[in-house]
Amino acid sequence: MQYRRFPRIEGLEVSALGFGCMRLPVIGGDDAAIDETAFDGMLAAAEAAGVNYLDTAYVYHKGASEKALGAALERSGTRDKFNLATKSPVWMAKDKSDWDRFLDEQLERLRTDHIDFYLLHALGAERWDRIRELGALPALERAKAAGKIRHIGFSFHDSIDSFKKIVDGYDGWDFCQVQFNYVDRSFQAGEEGLAYAAEREIGVIVMEPLRGGALAAPPPQVKAAFAKYPTPRLPYEWALRYVLDRQEVSLVLSGMGTANQIWENAAVAEAARANALTKDERAIFDEARKIYKERERVPCTSCGYCQPCPRGVQIPEFFGMYNAASMFDTRKGTGEWYKSFYLSAGKGANACVRCGECVPKCPQGIEIPDRLEEAHSYLTTA
Repeated sequence: MQYRRFPRIEGLEVSALGFGCMRLPVIGGDDAAIDETAFDGMLAAAEAAGVNYLDTAYVYHKGASEKALGAALERSGTRDKFNLATKSPVWMAKDKSDWDRFLDEQLERLRTDHIDFYLLHALGAERWDRIRELGALPALERAKAAGKIRHIGFSFHDSIDSFKKIVDGYDGWDFCQVQFNYVDRSFQAGEEGLAYAAEREIGVIVMEPLRGGALAAPPPQVKAAFAKYPTPRLPYEWALRYVLDRQEVSLVLSGMGTANQIWENAAVAEAARANALTKDERAIFDEARKIYKERERVPCTSCGYCQPCPRGVQIPEFFGMYNAASMFDTRKGTGEWYKSFYLSAGKGANACVRCGECVPKCPQGIEIPDRLEEAHSYLTTA
């Protein structure tokens, strides 16, 4: 296994591949019923392959991931073999005391006395302001001083401007976690965010290198582009190699569901070095990305000029979801996410009242109200 470092964490080497525990094998289709036997096998495979970073969160598998991981580590006696990462559910916090409550509950679930990498989960501009009001950062610093956590970071889902605001808003970040892959080069933090974090010596963990598995099963046109290269490679290997080529990246997370996936991804992580892609390989990635981008439904660049909406509609976010569902054939899954986290909270694209204030602001000339209606219909009829 290849090992890399975090700029601000001396003496620690992490495997280039991390095991994300958000798509574990389950029994009977119940997302909360994790298959312990299969999980034990995956954990053993991860250790044997040299993977030393495990990532989970308070909410994964309906709250069962942390419990299953803690039990599996206890059964195998391998807690000290891994760097353990989990995330605080910041959107659930209502009071300053919640940070300690969440952390203590997570320590109990994970059956450990400390968490190596502790993240504020899915930060964006709105949540950043909220967690500061509720004293999250001082609470994490106290927990670090007490030995309950070792390194403080955040995972991110918002615009590049919000990313910079969060990075610059706290001097104690040891690392951040962002979405990045060969298609999503300018999505959310994107390439600019990787460079921005690296310039400030903040370690970068990449999530969604396979776009939730979508890049492992590309359309025929993308497969044909990859087939032009003389060395045969499967689509997942191309995708992982692209992310691992970035020298800013300390670790790539993959939400693996079988032991075979661990072995396959670990082999790529061992072979792929930073700054190793050739000119021909980069040209193939550009071609593959172009094919995906041609499948977009709305020519939105997420510039944000249409914001803020008087009704609070997150226009670029909804167009991003609409485009992603079309590009990666994930209409059903994206639609379920949209209905669960936006529509159920009364914050769907259908909150648009067609005031038209956003239309003249759009550099792309998008008829935003019409396309929001289209996006809402597409995501709710999956």
